[in-house]
Amino acid sequence: MINHHPKLNLLIQHVNGELPASISAGIKIHSDMCKQCSEQIAELTKHEAKLSFSQTNVDDAEFGFDVDVLINDITQTQPEPEVIPDNKPVAVTFRGVTYTLPNVMKHMELGKPAQIGKLSRSRILLDEGHIHSSLLRIEAGGGIPEHTHNGYEITLLLEGNFKDDMGEYVPGDFIVLDGNHQHQPLSELGCLCYTVVSDSLHFTQGINKLLNPIGSFIY
Repeated sequence: MINHHPKLNLLIQHVNGELPASISAGIKIHSDMCKQCSEQIAELTKHEAKLSFSQTNVDDAEFGFDVDVLINDITQTQPEPEVIPDNKPVAVTFRGVTYTLPNVMKHMELGKPAQIGKLSRSRILLDEGHIHSSLLRIEAGGGIPEHTHNGYEITLLLEGNFKDDMGEYVPGDFIVLDGNHQHQPLSELGCLCYTVVSDSLHFTQGINKLLNPIGSFIY
């Protein structure tokens, strides 16, 4: 069961189109995996649409129809038009292991995979300046040395599992961390994550501190 979800303020910003594309895509991928958040986004969308109409301060009589009825009609789920299915899977391969990716990523360009130890990473080329989004694979038995964060870190688990001092995570979990958190993700069976970071990692233990100059490489 998914236990970690985007906070309400992130969902509202997502609905209002106020987030960077990388974060908004992560929320969309999560909501496609999470019925709870999908329903919440639908309700927020309906609420924001009604609020937008009410802020115009226009009387129903001026339009000649009931604005509430119109909003309800607009926000009702409509049958999807019939389309020819695209059977080409969106996939990425890391060291011979191929993963099918979410539909949201269908038109996202991926950079060349890079490897360090049991980690593989492919940048998602969204051109968002200091914000880096990536696909990160941890091989079975692998992990990331204990670290904190110079900015925020969003991790959406797509496949597999990992755990840290704060708990165990399953596909669909949406985890937001910052400089107030310190952890050491480990994956017993391997996993694939969608990640968004605003700055580099900062390694905190022993010899791993020597990795700090390349802290921006991993994510």
